[in-house]
Amino acid sequence: QVQVTESGGGSVQAGGSLRLSCTASRLSFDDFGLAWFRQVPGKEREGVSCISFSGSSTLYVDSVKGRFTISRDNGKNTLYLQMNSLKPEDTAMYYCAAVLRSDCKTSIRDLHPMTPWGQGTQVTVSS
Repeated sequence: QVQVTESGGGSVQAGGSLRLSCTASRLSFDDFGLAWFRQVPGKEREGVSCISFSGSSTLYVDSVKGRFTISRDNGKNTLYLQMNSLKPEDTAMYYCAAVLRSDCKTSIRDLHPMTPWGQGTQVTVSS
């Protein structure tokens, strides 16, 4: 069974940085686009960033553009999200997922998760 594991979350003050990581067992990331999502209680999960399977295309939700950077290391089967200049509104549980190869080219709102949701990693930003 495919299992996705997120890590790297924590509690930081506004303006701080965190680097999230995501790995998967029984799944090679090579064949998929990869994406980060986040969710706060009472709200729907939203796509934050996506990187195409080739790594040549990335997408970001407007609220994180210029502050977050997504990257992937297929050799390590790992996805990253570097988060800088964090704001209290970034507080959420962050999840990763493999998505369709055709994703990550047009809209961050049009992603198709292909893997079960992991437990996520909590990011808390205080003002």
